[in-house]
Amino acid sequence: MTTYLIIAVLGLLVLLVSLVVGDLLDGALDALAGDTFSSAVIGAFLAALGFGGALAEGLGAPVPVSLPAGAVAGVGFGWFAAWLTRLLRSDTSGSTPRTDDTLGREGVVVTAIPADGYGTVKVLVGGHAMRLNARLDTDHPIPVEPGTRVHVTGAISPTAVTVAPTWRELG
Repeated sequence: MTTYLIIAVLGLLVLLVSLVVGDLLDGALDALAGDTFSSAVIGAFLAALGFGGALAEGLGAPVPVSLPAGAVAGVGFGWFAAWLTRLLRSDTSGSTPRTDDTLGREGVVVTAIPADGYGTVKVLVGGHAMRLNARLDTDHPIPVEPGTRVHVTGAISPTAVTVAPTWRELG
């Protein structure tokens, strides 16, 4: 087994541990450029350095050529790991939808909504199905049956909204 393959396996182990356990260097290298020196980036760099160098060596390149070839591969994969880490950390699309996010959206009545009480509606927000308690808007005090399409007109609490039947349902 060549030295390059040992470096590659070490890099894969660092990468695997950082993915399972979390960043091993969390906070240790914060003075240096952000995510540039996280354990995932270092693991990706070492793995690519080792495999790139081993590939160049396997093609017959001497060490003065295989080492820079591995380093170029390592820098490329390390940059990609840093970019991917930044992208994942800045992603806000996975945030939990709130009741306020349902305002103006259409939903479907799941359990009947009586004129003077609460029923249940299902509203889709960013691919998340939210089941909320629902009370009829004061402008539409007519009971609404399950399966009726409604429009969310207001938020009462974190788990309840006011709704009105859509125009399609009224006509």
